[in-house]
Amino acid sequence: MRSSLEIYRIATGQTEVVWQSRDLYEAPNWDPDGKSFVINGMGRIFRLPVTGGDPVQIDTGYADGCNNDHGISPDGKTILISHKPGDEGSVIYSLPATGGTPRRVTPKAPSYWHGWSPDGEQIAYCARRAGRYEICVSRVDGADEVQLTGVGGDEGHNDGPDYSPDGAWIWFNSDRSGRAQIWKMRPDGSDVTRMTDDGFVNWFPHPSPCGTHVLYLAYPEGTLYHPRDLDVGLMLMSPDGSNAREVARFNGGQGSINVPCWSPDGSAFAYMRYGPD
Repeated sequence: MRSSLEIYRIATGQTEVVWQSRDLYEAPNWDPDGKSFVINGMGRIFRLPVTGGDPVQIDTGYADGCNNDHGISPDGKTILISHKPGDEGSVIYSLPATGGTPRRVTPKAPSYWHGWSPDGEQIAYCARRAGRYEICVSRVDGADEVQLTGVGGDEGHNDGPDYSPDGAWIWFNSDRSGRAQIWKMRPDGSDVTRMTDDGFVNWFPHPSPCGTHVLYLAYPEGTLYHPRDLDVGLMLMSPDGSNAREVARFNGGQGSINVPCWSPDGSAFAYMRYGPD
């Protein structure tokens, strides 16, 4: 077993194995209708029933270099994917949730999708701009890109933006304090607030749709960036930064929870556990 898609239930603290594969798959999104997951593997995007079964490839046309930064619109009608076209670097594309011809969203590369505003009008993504990885936002069609971090100078590596369910905050991770920790800011880049301060290396915060939890990934101290196949912890905390606790420990990292992975009602989240190659 290389990849194991699993669900953690908040009420019981129990984990359920949904599906396993000998191949490498990543980054489960939970569809807004609650019935399926979207995952990536081998450069393609797949849909998998929540009840398990066989994944079905979504037609992404010429986009055959899809990475683990993809997500479904709040109304369930559109998927944004991140695909590397040739030597240009990752670019965000839009296509119907049922599949179709991708339409380029971000003019600049590299850009990696991470979050969709609750009203469906804005997206947040990690993008390399002026030699550094920063948090950017734009309209869904890629217009009016605004760089939110690093505008006043070097603020380290910023990644993993995701919106709070009320749209009032963008959560993200940044190593501006020396190692990656969890931060949040307003959608215009103001009111930047550090939310974790511990010895771990913390990545990919995801607020729950119900507004009561924030999920994130904790790497061992000294980890650089977000590699795969390390002993990592899945952490839950309250939106005010209190009550942080580990709810699962496993072999994972890159590909486990890169993108929003909560069930629509916030009662569970999905993640990918990894076995040896």
